[in-house]
Amino acid sequence: MSPKSRLYTLVKAWKNKPFQEVRDACGQPWLGLSSKALKEHQSWSQRQAISNEPIFNTQGTKLTSSLFRPLLTSTDTQLLRLFMEGLDTITYWYRSGRFIPGILPLSVEHLASSNCIDALSDLILNSRLPVGLVSLGVHKLNGADSIDSCMEGLLRMRRLGVSIHLLDFSGARSQIHWIEAIEPEGIHLEIGQFRAHGLPIEMISLSQQFQTQIYAGNVTLLKDLENAIALGAQHSYGGLMMPPVSRHQMLHIGDSRIAKAIFSLHPHKTLNGDK
Repeated sequence: MSPKSRLYTLVKAWKNKPFQEVRDACGQPWLGLSSKALKEHQSWSQRQAISNEPIFNTQGTKLTSSLFRPLLTSTDTQLLRLFMEGLDTITYWYRSGRFIPGILPLSVEHLASSNCIDALSDLILNSRLPVGLVSLGVHKLNGADSIDSCMEGLLRMRRLGVSIHLLDFSGARSQIHWIEAIEPEGIHLEIGQFRAHGLPIEMISLSQQFQTQIYAGNVTLLKDLENAIALGAQHSYGGLMMPPVSRHQMLHIGDSRIAKAIFSLHPHKTLNGDK
């Protein structure tokens, strides 16, 4: 049989093959996709979710880390899946040649559960990520009871080389006691709340006492950025810096472009001291 006739036979056999279609969970047809290809497509689509909020140094010249936002509103049934997704995102950046630390939020309630800590520890160990790339962002911290309940879980995380951050710092006395007990690596505050009432001077003394990094969140106005600089915050994030992006977009954030965009928005001193 000549090559030409063999090709004709193959095309004819493909044409006469019974048609099959694969549907997704909603019943919509995915024409021409095998079940394996369909799963890969859905997985790829999930990984493009706008879930990662870039964090920069306050001068806007360097991307310093990322906040994985889906965990802020996760339910009990979603927690492990979303935590795994957050670890997978950090691994994706690391294997792509970018050393981008990820902050994975967890509520005090989850940190107080020994079963939850066991599962999270297994996920962190199995990720085989270098020390310094995974941080926990503690939120919903209210009262002395919640402080005591999560202490053991935080210590176990620390032994794995995980950094601890306090999210949504409000200056409450219970939170300050928690900071004194844990000495977290980062304290996050919503900088917009100080537009009218001035800056919390105690934050400066806290950061100096414990060598804690201050993160100014929700930076949406130039006044917020000015307050973050006046407060001595080392990191800033919010709409003015950059809105949340997908994990793939994070790889292509150019630090120099960010700096140019930020500093073009407000006056700054040149080398000769002129405005």
